[in-house]
Amino acid sequence: MSSSRSISAFRSLSGPLSLSGSRSLSRSRRTTAAAALAAASAISLLATACTGQNSGAANDDPSKETTITFWHGWSAPGEVKAIEANVAAFEKAHPNIDVKVVGNLNDDKINQALRAGGPKAPDVVASFATDNVGKFCSSGAFADLDPFLKESEVDLGKTFPKPLLDYTRFEGKRCTLPLLSDAYGLYYNKNAFEKAGIKAPPKTWSEFDKAAVKLTRNKGDSYEQLGFMPAFHGYESTPTHLVSQWGPEYFDKDGRSAIAKDPAFAEMFRWQKKLIDKLGGFRKVEKYRTTFGDEWGAKHPFQTGQVAMQLDGEWRLGMAQDANVPFEIGVAPLPVADDQVASYGKGYLSGTITGIASTSSKKNAAWELVKYMTTDTDAVVDFANAIHNVPSTLAALKSPKLKQPDGFETFLEIAQHPQSNTTPASINGGSYQVTIQDFGYRHESGKEPDLEAGLKRTADRIDRDIAQAK
Repeated sequence: MSSSRSISAFRSLSGPLSLSGSRSLSRSRRTTAAAALAAASAISLLATACTGQNSGAANDDPSKETTITFWHGWSAPGEVKAIEANVAAFEKAHPNIDVKVVGNLNDDKINQALRAGGPKAPDVVASFATDNVGKFCSSGAFADLDPFLKESEVDLGKTFPKPLLDYTRFEGKRCTLPLLSDAYGLYYNKNAFEKAGIKAPPKTWSEFDKAAVKLTRNKGDSYEQLGFMPAFHGYESTPTHLVSQWGPEYFDKDGRSAIAKDPAFAEMFRWQKKLIDKLGGFRKVEKYRTTFGDEWGAKHPFQTGQVAMQLDGEWRLGMAQDANVPFEIGVAPLPVADDQVASYGKGYLSGTITGIASTSSKKNAAWELVKYMTTDTDAVVDFANAIHNVPSTLAALKSPKLKQPDGFETFLEIAQHPQSNTTPASINGGSYQVTIQDFGYRHESGKEPDLEAGLKRTADRIDRDIAQAK
């Protein structure tokens, strides 16, 4: 999700929190098609409603006694405890600023409050909806942070990994900053690998295909074990998560969709369709997929052994450990294209974002909280340790105080890889990702077999939707 995810030994949503209880957050941070469209619609209203409501420049004195309100979406007990500890540490360092914390709030409720403005609206907001940064920035819902960053002499390039900087700004305006992050990698069943005679996790997609076939055990017209679930409805195996391993460019220099021009997309779709065929065809794998348990429950197909390899975020490590799986878990970066083997180790990144409400009359005090939570190394490390997310600053990623479960190092390395990437912000939120995913569903099922023509139609649809949003 982003909008992104979080858990107990998992992630917060952009990621988890603690091994037990992060499920609610992870689910809330995921950007499903319905959630993305709903959020985009809600923020479209916000764009209109906010006109004229911006309270203007930051004129408050942050050294004086004041109270600010911080809204966030974390809800699991461990997550709530972690964010409250983070805020308590801030208040200790800034004794004149009292922070009123309100949790378990989704973007719809936050948008309603920002539209209404007034004393009950939040000053600082944390959101799992990274896909909505374009809306937050272009609508004026969140304040421009560049003046605050300049005044505080924060060097963004030396503070945050580049992909995190990419998904927290839109068209040159930075209205959010990263607050912990998620990294996606490959989980694999070491016992199944050993039984199949596979010595190491695959580094290229051709190696991956061979492993997926070798790990698959048929049972009648179904499977006893599937090497990998390649269907796009498979948990986290979305087009955007997969295509990241080809290093895609979603938009050209003019802001038009590049998915029909950049060969990364066609290569990914061809690979996915061929793997489906190698494993028995779409109908067979899709029928097997319907037997899977809930993504956020103990019966997740990787945890039950129904699939031997799984694309997932760092939160899955804690969830699988919590489920007491009867096999040894392996973690590695996702494979890359065969002609890009030098880029092995990269992955898709997402995360939680935070910003200052434009309607706030206490922007300077609000900035002190945002700056503390996002740039103070100890604050970032303590929060990451508490909810088992990937830290969002370069210093925190290397901090000796960072304590995470065995296997987590892989995600820290993915987060720091120079070619790790993310989905860019758009004025209409994650709608373009939903459009790509919808095409993926039609293509994999055979309803739209002409890949090149389908990508061209999809690109045209994305361009029309963006033009309409503008």
